[in-house]
Amino acid sequence: MKTILTLTGLLTAVSTMPALAQDGLEIIGRPVPGGTGFQPAATSLARGLHSLDHLVLVIITLICILVVGLITVVILRYNRRTNPTPATFTHNTPVEIVWTLGPILILVLIGSFSLPELFRQQEIPEGDITIKVTGNQWFWSYEYVDEGFGFDSFLIGSGKVLTPEVEQELVDAGYSRDEFLLATDTAVVVPVGKIVVMQVTGSDVIHSWTVPAFGVKQDAVPGRLAQLWFEAEREGIYFGQCSELCGKDHAYMPITVKVVSQEAYDEWLAGAKEEYAGIAPDYRVASR
Repeated sequence: MKTILTLTGLLTAVSTMPALAQDGLEIIGRPVPGGTGFQPAATSLARGLHSLDHLVLVIITLICILVVGLITVVILRYNRRTNPTPATFTHNTPVEIVWTLGPILILVLIGSFSLPELFRQQEIPEGDITIKVTGNQWFWSYEYVDEGFGFDSFLIGSGKVLTPEVEQELVDAGYSRDEFLLATDTAVVVPVGKIVVMQVTGSDVIHSWTVPAFGVKQDAVPGRLAQLWFEAEREGIYFGQCSELCGKDHAYMPITVKVVSQEAYDEWLAGAKEEYAGIAPDYRVASR
Protein backbone atom coordinates (compact mmCIF):
# COMPACT_ATOMS: atom_id res chain seq x y z
CA MET A 1 0.00 0.00 0.00
CA LYS A 2 2.83 2.36 0.85
CA THR A 3 4.42 1.69 -2.54
CA ILE A 4 1.12 2.37 -4.32
CA LEU A 5 0.66 5.64 -2.47
CA THR A 6 4.23 6.65 -3.31
CA LEU A 7 3.73 5.90 -7.00
CA THR A 8 0.44 7.78 -6.98
CA GLY A 9 2.10 10.77 -5.42
CA LEU A 10 4.89 10.74 -8.02
CA LEU A 11 2.38 10.51 -10.88
CA THR A 12 0.43 13.42 -9.41
CA ALA A 13 3.56 15.50 -9.05
CA VAL A 14 4.60 14.77 -12.63
CA SER A 15 1.13 15.58 -13.99
CA THR A 16 1.10 18.96 -12.26
CA MET A 17 4.51 20.00 -13.59
CA PRO A 18 4.53 22.65 -16.34
CA ALA A 19 4.34 21.12 -19.80
CA LEU A 20 7.70 21.17 -21.55
CA ALA A 21 8.37 21.13 -25.28
CA GLN A 22 11.24 21.98 -27.59
CA ASP A 23 14.54 22.93 -25.94
CA GLY A 24 13.00 22.30 -22.53
CA LEU A 25 10.82 25.40 -22.81
CA GLU A 26 7.67 25.54 -20.73
CA ILE A 27 4.42 25.66 -22.65
CA ILE A 28 2.73 28.69 -21.10
CA GLY A 29 0.29 30.34 -23.48
CA ARG A 30 -2.25 27.80 -24.66
CA PRO A 31 -5.98 27.16 -24.25
CA VAL A 32 -7.03 24.60 -21.66
CA PRO A 33 -10.13 22.40 -21.62
CA GLY A 34 -12.95 24.08 -19.72
CA GLY A 35 -10.94 27.25 -19.24
CA THR A 36 -12.92 30.44 -18.61
CA GLY A 37 -10.17 32.91 -17.78
CA PHE A 38 -7.31 34.54 -19.63
CA GLN A 39 -4.06 32.82 -20.49
CA PRO A 40 -1.16 33.87 -18.23
CA ALA A 41 -0.01 37.38 -19.12
CA ALA A 42 3.48 37.34 -20.63
CA THR A 43 3.71 41.05 -21.51
CA SER A 44 2.84 44.37 -19.93
CA LEU A 45 0.20 44.82 -22.64
CA ALA A 46 -1.57 41.63 -21.56
CA ARG A 47 -1.41 42.60 -17.88
CA GLY A 48 -2.97 45.96 -18.71
CA LEU A 49 -5.80 44.28 -20.63
CA HIS A 50 -6.43 41.87 -17.76
CA SER A 51 -6.61 44.74 -15.28
CA LEU A 52 -8.99 46.65 -17.54
CA ASP A 53 -11.20 43.57 -17.89
CA HIS A 54 -11.31 43.11 -14.12
CA LEU A 55 -12.26 46.77 -13.65
CA VAL A 56 -15.08 46.53 -16.19
CA LEU A 57 -16.24 43.26 -14.62
CA VAL A 58 -16.52 44.94 -11.22
CA ILE A 59 -18.40 47.88 -12.70
CA ILE A 60 -20.92 45.79 -14.63
CA THR A 61 -21.41 43.48 -11.64
CA LEU A 62 -22.29 46.46 -9.43
CA ILE A 63 -24.63 47.78 -12.14
CA CYS A 64 -26.37 44.40 -12.39
CA ILE A 65 -26.75 44.20 -8.61
CA LEU A 66 -28.21 47.73 -8.53
CA VAL A 67 -30.65 47.04 -11.36
CA VAL A 68 -31.80 43.71 -9.91
CA GLY A 69 -32.18 45.36 -6.50
CA LEU A 70 -34.30 48.19 -7.92
CA ILE A 71 -36.47 45.75 -9.86
CA THR A 72 -36.95 43.65 -6.72
CA VAL A 73 -37.99 46.71 -4.72
CA VAL A 74 -40.47 47.74 -7.40
CA ILE A 75 -41.94 44.23 -7.60
CA LEU A 76 -42.36 43.92 -3.85
CA ARG A 77 -43.44 47.45 -3.03
CA TYR A 78 -45.46 48.54 -6.03
CA ASN A 79 -47.37 45.47 -7.09
CA ARG A 80 -51.19 45.63 -7.36
CA ARG A 81 -51.78 43.97 -4.02
CA THR A 82 -49.55 46.21 -1.88
CA ASN A 83 -50.14 49.36 -3.90
CA PRO A 84 -53.67 49.24 -5.34
CA THR A 85 -53.68 52.96 -6.17
CA PRO A 86 -50.68 53.78 -8.38
CA ALA A 87 -49.17 57.24 -8.58
CA THR A 88 -50.16 59.42 -11.51
CA PHE A 89 -46.96 61.50 -11.98
CA THR A 90 -44.91 60.96 -15.14
CA HIS A 91 -41.62 62.73 -14.41
CA ASN A 92 -39.06 62.93 -11.62
CA THR A 93 -36.35 65.45 -12.42
CA PRO A 94 -33.81 64.35 -9.74
CA VAL A 95 -34.08 60.71 -10.82
CA GLU A 96 -33.70 61.64 -14.50
CA ILE A 97 -30.59 63.69 -13.67
CA VAL A 98 -29.10 60.75 -11.76
CA TRP A 99 -29.72 58.16 -14.48
CA THR A 100 -28.27 60.56 -17.07
CA LEU A 101 -25.16 61.64 -15.17
CA GLY A 102 -24.53 58.18 -13.70
CA PRO A 103 -23.86 56.41 -17.02
CA ILE A 104 -21.81 59.38 -18.23
CA LEU A 105 -19.54 59.17 -15.19
CA ILE A 106 -19.24 55.41 -15.57
CA LEU A 107 -18.25 55.74 -19.24
CA VAL A 108 -15.72 58.45 -18.37
CA LEU A 109 -14.24 56.16 -15.72
CA ILE A 110 -13.97 53.23 -18.14
CA GLY A 111 -12.54 55.49 -20.84
CA SER A 112 -9.89 56.92 -18.51
CA PHE A 113 -8.50 53.40 -18.09
CA SER A 114 -9.20 51.91 -21.53
CA LEU A 115 -7.84 54.72 -23.73
CA PRO A 116 -4.32 54.60 -22.22
CA GLU A 117 -4.24 50.85 -22.88
CA LEU A 118 -5.35 51.43 -26.46
CA PHE A 119 -2.67 54.07 -26.97
CA ARG A 120 -0.01 51.72 -25.53
CA GLN A 121 -0.91 49.15 -28.14
CA GLN A 122 -1.14 51.58 -31.05
CA GLU A 123 1.98 53.63 -30.30
CA ILE A 124 4.63 51.36 -31.79
CA PRO A 125 8.05 51.77 -30.13
CA GLU A 126 11.36 51.29 -31.91
CA GLY A 127 11.84 47.56 -32.15
CA ASP A 128 14.90 45.50 -31.35
CA ILE A 129 13.60 42.91 -33.82
CA THR A 130 11.27 43.47 -36.78
CA ILE A 131 9.35 40.56 -38.25
CA LYS A 132 6.98 40.76 -41.20
CA VAL A 133 4.12 38.28 -40.99
CA THR A 134 1.89 37.51 -43.96
CA GLY A 135 -1.38 35.64 -43.66
CA ASN A 136 -2.12 33.14 -46.42
CA GLN A 137 -4.86 30.60 -46.99
CA TRP A 138 -4.12 28.82 -44.70
CA PHE A 139 -0.68 29.30 -43.20
CA TRP A 140 1.61 32.08 -42.01
CA SER A 141 4.78 33.41 -43.62
CA TYR A 142 7.43 35.15 -41.54
CA GLU A 143 10.30 37.34 -42.66
CA TYR A 144 13.00 38.56 -40.28
CA VAL A 145 13.35 41.92 -41.97
CA ASP A 146 16.76 42.88 -40.59
CA GLU A 147 18.28 39.43 -41.01
CA GLY A 148 17.41 38.64 -44.63
CA PHE A 149 15.55 35.37 -44.33
CA GLY A 150 12.03 34.06 -43.94
CA PHE A 151 10.02 30.85 -43.71
CA ASP A 152 6.49 29.48 -43.84
CA SER A 153 4.72 28.02 -40.81
CA PHE A 154 2.20 25.21 -41.20
CA LEU A 155 0.01 23.24 -38.83
CA ILE A 156 1.57 19.94 -37.76
CA GLY A 157 -0.79 17.31 -39.13
CA SER A 158 -1.97 18.21 -42.60
CA GLY A 159 -4.84 15.72 -42.33
CA LYS A 160 -6.29 17.70 -39.40
CA VAL A 161 -7.10 14.41 -37.66
CA LEU A 162 -5.09 13.11 -34.69
CA THR A 163 -3.85 9.85 -36.14
CA PRO A 164 -0.89 7.87 -34.75
CA GLU A 165 1.22 9.31 -37.57
CA VAL A 166 0.29 12.88 -36.64
CA GLU A 167 0.93 12.18 -32.97
CA GLN A 168 4.38 10.91 -33.91
CA GLU A 169 4.98 14.12 -35.89
CA LEU A 170 4.12 16.11 -32.77
CA VAL A 171 6.47 14.02 -30.65
CA ASP A 172 9.27 14.33 -33.20
CA ALA A 173 8.80 18.12 -33.10
CA GLY A 174 9.01 18.16 -29.30
CA TYR A 175 5.30 18.43 -28.53
CA SER A 176 2.60 16.07 -27.31
CA ARG A 177 -0.94 15.19 -28.42
CA ASP A 178 -2.17 18.04 -26.19
CA GLU A 179 -0.69 20.53 -28.67
CA PHE A 180 -2.54 19.08 -31.66
CA LEU A 181 -4.06 21.91 -33.75
CA LEU A 182 -1.85 24.36 -31.82
CA ALA A 183 1.71 23.48 -32.81
CA THR A 184 3.35 24.42 -36.09
CA ASP A 185 6.27 22.87 -37.94
CA THR A 186 8.27 26.10 -37.60
CA ALA A 187 7.91 28.70 -34.88
CA VAL A 188 8.59 32.38 -34.52
CA VAL A 189 11.61 32.66 -32.22
CA VAL A 190 12.30 35.84 -30.26
CA PRO A 191 14.54 36.68 -27.29
CA VAL A 192 13.06 37.42 -23.90
CA GLY A 193 12.99 41.06 -22.81
CA LYS A 194 13.34 42.52 -26.31
CA ILE A 195 10.83 44.72 -28.14
CA VAL A 196 9.49 42.84 -31.15
CA VAL A 197 7.62 44.75 -33.86
CA MET A 198 5.41 42.65 -36.13
CA GLN A 199 4.49 44.05 -39.54
CA VAL A 200 1.22 42.34 -40.44
CA THR A 201 -0.35 41.96 -43.87
CA GLY A 202 -2.31 39.43 -45.93
CA SER A 203 -1.73 37.91 -49.36
CA ASP A 204 -5.28 36.90 -50.29
CA VAL A 205 -8.08 37.58 -47.78
CA ILE A 206 -8.22 39.15 -44.33
CA HIS A 207 -6.56 37.12 -41.58
CA SER A 208 -5.71 38.11 -38.01
CA TRP A 209 -2.48 37.45 -36.09
CA THR A 210 -3.32 36.86 -32.45
CA VAL A 211 -1.39 35.63 -29.41
CA PRO A 212 -3.62 35.91 -26.30
CA ALA A 213 -0.80 35.63 -23.74
CA PHE A 214 0.88 38.66 -25.34
CA GLY A 215 -2.33 40.69 -25.46
CA VAL A 216 -1.93 41.36 -29.20
CA LYS A 217 -4.29 41.00 -32.15
CA GLN A 218 -3.96 42.64 -35.54
CA ASP A 219 -5.89 42.07 -38.76
CA ALA A 220 -3.78 41.08 -41.77
CA VAL A 221 -5.38 43.02 -44.62
CA PRO A 222 -4.16 42.53 -48.22
CA GLY A 223 -2.54 45.67 -49.56
CA ARG A 224 -2.02 47.17 -46.10
CA LEU A 225 0.86 46.92 -43.67
CA ALA A 226 -0.24 47.18 -40.04
CA GLN A 227 1.93 46.88 -36.96
CA LEU A 228 1.82 45.51 -33.44
CA TRP A 229 4.46 45.12 -30.78
CA PHE A 230 5.19 43.10 -27.68
CA GLU A 231 7.97 42.51 -25.18
CA ALA A 232 7.81 39.00 -23.75
CA GLU A 233 8.86 38.80 -20.11
CA ARG A 234 9.09 35.04 -19.68
CA GLU A 235 10.74 32.29 -21.66
CA GLY A 236 8.38 29.65 -22.97
CA ILE A 237 6.19 28.55 -25.86
CA TYR A 238 3.05 30.49 -26.66
CA PHE A 239 0.25 29.63 -29.06
CA GLY A 240 -2.13 31.78 -31.04
CA GLN A 241 -4.61 31.41 -33.85
CA CYS A 242 -5.92 33.22 -36.88
CA SER A 243 -8.83 35.20 -35.47
CA GLU A 244 -10.54 36.42 -38.62
CA LEU A 245 -12.78 34.06 -40.59
CA CYS A 246 -10.74 33.46 -43.74
CA GLY A 247 -12.15 30.40 -45.44
CA LYS A 248 -12.66 26.68 -45.04
CA ASP A 249 -9.38 26.01 -43.19
CA HIS A 250 -9.55 29.05 -40.95
CA ALA A 251 -9.49 26.80 -37.87
CA TYR A 252 -6.16 25.32 -38.97
CA MET A 253 -3.95 28.41 -38.95
CA PRO A 254 -2.19 28.21 -35.57
CA ILE A 255 0.64 30.46 -34.41
CA THR A 256 3.62 29.25 -32.39
CA VAL A 257 6.01 31.68 -30.72
CA LYS A 258 9.09 30.55 -28.80
CA VAL A 259 10.55 33.05 -26.34
CA VAL A 260 14.13 32.10 -25.52
CA SER A 261 17.21 33.56 -23.88
CA GLN A 262 19.42 35.92 -25.87
CA GLU A 263 22.11 33.24 -26.11
CA ALA A 264 19.64 30.66 -27.44
CA TYR A 265 18.24 33.22 -29.86
CA ASP A 266 21.67 34.07 -31.25
CA GLU A 267 22.36 30.37 -31.76
CA TRP A 268 18.99 29.82 -33.44
CA LEU A 269 19.49 32.90 -35.61
CA ALA A 270 22.79 31.62 -36.97
CA GLY A 271 21.21 28.27 -37.82
CA ALA A 272 18.12 29.89 -39.34
CA LYS A 273 20.21 32.09 -41.62
CA GLU A 274 22.05 29.05 -42.89
CA GLU A 275 18.88 26.96 -43.29
CA TYR A 276 16.54 29.53 -44.82
CA ALA A 277 18.90 31.95 -46.56
CA GLY A 278 21.95 29.81 -47.26
CA ILE A 279 24.15 32.15 -45.23
CA ALA A 280 26.97 30.23 -43.55
CA PRO A 281 27.53 30.98 -39.84
CA ASP A 282 31.02 32.35 -40.55
CA TYR A 283 29.86 34.48 -43.48
CA ARG A 284 31.21 38.02 -43.43
CA VAL A 285 30.75 40.90 -45.86
CA ALA A 286 34.10 41.88 -47.32
CA SER A 287 35.13 45.45 -46.63
CA ARG A 288 36.89 47.59 -49.14
